Amino acid sequence: MCRNIRRLHNYEPPAEESEVRAAALQYVRKVSGATHPSAANRAAFDRAVEAVATATGELLESLVTTAPPRSREQDAARARERARERYAADTAGD
Repeated sequence: MCRNIRRLHNYEPPAEESEVRAAALQYVRKVSGATHPSAANRAAFDRAVEAVATATGELLESLVTTAPPRSREQDAARARERARERYAADTAGD
């Protein structure tokens, strides 16, 4: 589950609220062990997602860096290349 959480700091344009919320949701799912909480746990689950999203937003707003902003497109291209190499290595032994 958590492998879906992506880096959110130092991108141009900055991370959107929906990206922060998606990361918070993935974190709470991982920690709770529940992808879909029961009705009895729904309120606690939703409060946790909101708290994590708020804390994440505050963190991202507070961080300072001298590095140039990263490009999501370049990061995605690098990830695709790593995946291509990894899967090519997996099939080479067949």
